[in-house]
Amino acid sequence: MPLRPIGRSGPLVSRFGLGTMTFGSETSEDEAHRQLDLFTAAGGTLIDTADVYGAGASEEIIGRWAAQRTGGYDDLILATKARFAPPPNSAGASWRGLRIALEASLLRLRAEAIDIYFIHGWDQKTSIDETLSTLADFVAEGNIHHVAWSNLSGWQLQKIVSHARAHRLPVPVALQPQYNLLDRTIEIEVLPCCAEEGIGLTPWSPLGGGWLTGKYSPDERPTGATRLGEDPDRGVEAYDRRNTDRTWRILLELREVAAELVRQPGHVALAWLADRPCVSAPLLGARTVAQLSDNLAAANFVLPAEHTERLTRASAPGLPAYPYGFLRDWSELDIWRTLGTENQE
Repeated sequence: MPLRPIGRSGPLVSRFGLGTMTFGSETSEDEAHRQLDLFTAAGGTLIDTADVYGAGASEEIIGRWAAQRTGGYDDLILATKARFAPPPNSAGASWRGLRIALEASLLRLRAEAIDIYFIHGWDQKTSIDETLSTLADFVAEGNIHHVAWSNLSGWQLQKIVSHARAHRLPVPVALQPQYNLLDRTIEIEVLPCCAEEGIGLTPWSPLGGGWLTGKYSPDERPTGATRLGEDPDRGVEAYDRRNTDRTWRILLELREVAAELVRQPGHVALAWLADRPCVSAPLLGARTVAQLSDNLAAANFVLPAEHTERLTRASAPGLPAYPYGFLRDWSELDIWRTLGTENQE
């Protein structure tokens, strides 16, 4: 699997990362270990988890796997997150909250240090200075190597970066947002900020919660042993939320491109995302080894330019007239044309 840098100053990682949100909840330990074996055998190096995945079980499962593995984490990039499971009487991104969370994650993962430590989301109760100063202490102590964030708006990310640069505190090397053919909202503000500041993306939900594999239809609610089959109202990929004319237009174009290239729709969707600007490593999140094996078939697949353009055009979310259209026309900003965010129809 090809290696890429995360942003301007992060480590080299594999073209796809392994997301482990299912470990300990939807995926058994034995199945999780087989996924880890398969992923690393395919050349995967980035393993991404969080302290809230399986209420800590995901980190424990990864830690037991690494303890049995020759070299442990030596040839891997380990990422975890904190923020949403704070100890009692502490805010999630506070000094106390992060200190206790990091110590617990290191124990569960059986790791000496975390390569990329993500703050899992904005904390309105804690100042950016406190969070960044705490992370700087972790870096100085050798407990983490790089700082990153997840689930931010554009202004929040810029505030973090500006404060970090002004006070010589750790600047994020990565951001982990939702990003896929069905949801390109980050292209309005977040992705331009990442491009400006040299921040890499490790997107979650690269297949839109399974929508981009082509498994769902417009006239039949999902059932059975799939994420939406078990919970049709699940989060951002909820069936009723995404069952729109726009979704089916994008999926039709995706299926046509996949048929022309003799590939599965999911492979095409992953390849499109993997080569978007600023994207370092989309996270493959699977419940089974079979699902992960299927996704890994896209590890070296690169879309031809004409098919990339077709999918980019078909999934363009459009650009609000103000202030973005105004900025495009009167301030000569071409980022949204470069990204294909504008609806050209």
